[in-house]
Amino acid sequence: MPQSKAHQKASRKYNEKAYDRIELKVTKGKKTNLQAHAESKGESLNAFVNRAIDETVERDNADKSDT
Repeated sequence: MPQSKAHQKASRKYNEKAYDRIELKVTKGKKTNLQAHAESKGESLNAFVNRAIDETVERDNADKSDT
């Protein structure tokens, strides 16, 4: 069922308030591979990228505290 214009506007307003956007560029073909990998893990591409970022930051911070 298509969303009403009011619902679309409310969703856009919420997203602008709740989220920051980051443009990510990858080489041709890589997006398809990343989407397939994310799907194999039961995730959206967005969820996969966010998880990868969170895990990397956590690991980097743990490495920093070990020194």
